[in-house]
Amino acid sequence: MKRLRWPSWLPIDPYIVVLLGTVGLAALLPARGTAADVTSGASTAAIAFLFFLYGARLSTREALDGLKHWRLHVTVLICTFVLFPVFGLAARGLVPVLLTQPLYQGLLFLTLVPSTIQSSIAFTSIARGNVPAAICAGSFSSLVGIVLTPLLAAGLLGGDAVGFSTDSLVKIVLQLLVPFLAGQVLRRWIGGFVTRHKRVLGLVDRGSILLVVYTAFSEGMNQGIWHQVSLVRLAGLLGVEAVLLAVMLLLTWYGARALGFDREDRIAIQFAGSKKSLASGLPMASVLFAGHASLAVLPLMLFHQMQLMVCAVIAKRRARDPEASADASEGGTDASGGSGETTTGGPGETTTEGSAAQPVQGQPQDRVLR
Repeated sequence: MKRLRWPSWLPIDPYIVVLLGTVGLAALLPARGTAADVTSGASTAAIAFLFFLYGARLSTREALDGLKHWRLHVTVLICTFVLFPVFGLAARGLVPVLLTQPLYQGLLFLTLVPSTIQSSIAFTSIARGNVPAAICAGSFSSLVGIVLTPLLAAGLLGGDAVGFSTDSLVKIVLQLLVPFLAGQVLRRWIGGFVTRHKRVLGLVDRGSILLVVYTAFSEGMNQGIWHQVSLVRLAGLLGVEAVLLAVMLLLTWYGARALGFDREDRIAIQFAGSKKSLASGLPMASVLFAGHASLAVLPLMLFHQMQLMVCAVIAKRRARDPEASADASEGGTDASGGSGETTTGGPGETTTEGSAAQPVQGQPQDRVLR
């Protein structure tokens, strides 16, 4: 039987459609009472398992090898955890003209989360960039973000806004970092199993995120979230995020050129340094914002879809650059390196951030999840 494929002419990622459907389900049938307690507990367990899988997938050898290209990784970290937050703080002047205070807090939180892993790899590969560097940069960003994101959130958003305390930091460490380290420790024995069943485990990734979204928006419905956000405010938020994404794409590309990086490295820096991870941001928001997580994750969900659509276009244009064609004619190196199986699916086929699947260098892929 032929595998079902998402129509390539549709301009929206299929996973985002499912995410929006989950939000709709939470709006119509929010979890209340005992059901809310059950979904909250299941969400916590799912997040821990998700980060355990991340730890089991990441090759320690690759991470150590990636340290050799430290200038690139430092550049990506500065873009992710310095430049983004600076622009997030600057957006404070848009309250209350374009943004409400809760939406601004969600926007600022968006600027604090780590970079993506798989989508950075996929777009870097399509654009004929330095894929091994993208793998390491995304992985380092995720690791650093487990600790740095909640600390930045506490400092910039304020303890009252995010409910930050020593207990919440311990909770994040136990829920995110400890499972990740456990996955790294057990990788020697389960790494092969995870690699062989990455498509099935990819469903666990996506299912975990859907459960977190449902739990967060159920709590939001119980608190009347949609009475707090109007269509005008949503339009303003989208406009602000479009400007933010455009500025970061320009800075990462031309800034990397000014720093002397070659074309392949600039591509990796642009795609790893301009994106934010839905997979890492949602679990952290559910811990930090508790019952107010629904409004906090809304800007991140919107930015996530926007960055995928824009970066897909940029990656395909980069692949057609004269420099890329020259490299290909000279028999340039295969940028699909790194651990994991190569994906060669046609239009509409998806990959999942955090999974081992990677697209072949230069081969187009129309959808990249999370």
